[in-house]
Order: sequence, then structure tokens, then C-alpha cells
Amino acid sequence: MKNINSMFRALLLSLFLIGVLSCQNLEPRRPINKQKQVFLEESAKRNKNIISIEQALFRQAIEQERGLTFESTSLGFWYAYQKSNPSSNGNYPKKGDRVTFRYRIEDLSGNLLYDEKELGNVSFFIDQEDLIPALREGVKYLRRGEIGVFLFPSYLCYGYQGDREKIGINQPLRFTIELLRLEKN
Repeated sequence: MKNINSMFRALLLSLFLIGVLSCQNLEPRRPINKQKQVFLEESAKRNKNIISIEQALFRQAIEQERGLTFESTSLGFWYAYQKSNPSSNGNYPKKGDRVTFRYRIEDLSGNLLYDEKELGNVSFFIDQEDLIPALREGVKYLRRGEIGVFLFPSYLCYGYQGDREKIGINQPLRFTIELLRLEKN
């Protein structure tokens, strides 16, 4: 009987120790993925380099534009008014407004890629419909009847894929946008 009691006590002690030790919050070791970290760092360097090259190209294009005064934006694009409409009382499109516009796309040298007839008139609700970021943001700088010239970095246009037709990979573009109609929400 002593032998059975000592075995029973040893078993209970073992179960107690297993229970206590298993209650510890051991955190699993995370795998170290150096390849992913290196890839992300290299990608960031590449993107910063592309942005600085594009900004230098914008400065060259702006120097060649006679009669236009360009301003920069916090989003990294430049714009100038080819035709302004001060009589529209500062009514710029806001979220939910419906705008109709036409536009053309050129490279930074002024070579036509797509004209207004090819692209047609575009109508959409501000910040509520999907459209390339360049157009979504550009029309917000125009009042009805105004024409703006925009120099957009590639990341706001067609990015690293281009459009697989006329627009190349990481190609910054010159858009001319005319705001035809603005319907306030």
C-alpha cells in the first residue's frame, strides 16, 4: 500500500508541476525573414529615386512652358491654369459633387498620347467613384469652365505597369483637364 500511495503522490505531483508549468505564457519565436526586409528597403530606395528623377523632369518641363505659372501640391504633382474662371466664386468640387470633364494626356515633352476625342467626356462623383488618382485629385483644383495643365508623377497615373499601349512603365505625364460641369451635392 505504501508503494501505491507513493506512486499516486508522485503522479499527482507530476500533474501539478505540468499544470503549473503549462500556464506560463511562452511566446513563440518569430522567424527572421531578412530577404523580405532587404526587398522592402531596396524597393523604398528605388521608389525615392524614381520620385526625385520625376521631380527633376517636372522642373525641366516647367522651364519650357511659357506663359504658365505652376504650383506644387502636397501630393507631388504640379498644376497651372491655362484658362481660369474667377467669376465662379471659388466653387471647387467637394466630396459628393458630380463633375464632368474632358482631358488629354501627353508625355512631358508635349507629345500627344491620347486626345479628348479618344478619351471622351468623363463624369463622376468626387471621392466616391474609382478613377486613376491623377484625375481624382486634379479636378479638385478646377472650377467650372477652367482648364488646367497638370504634371503628374507616375505613381498617380499608371505606375509601374503603364497602360500597355502608349504609356510606358513609371512614366510621368502631362494632363490638360477642362472642367465642363460641376453639380454641387
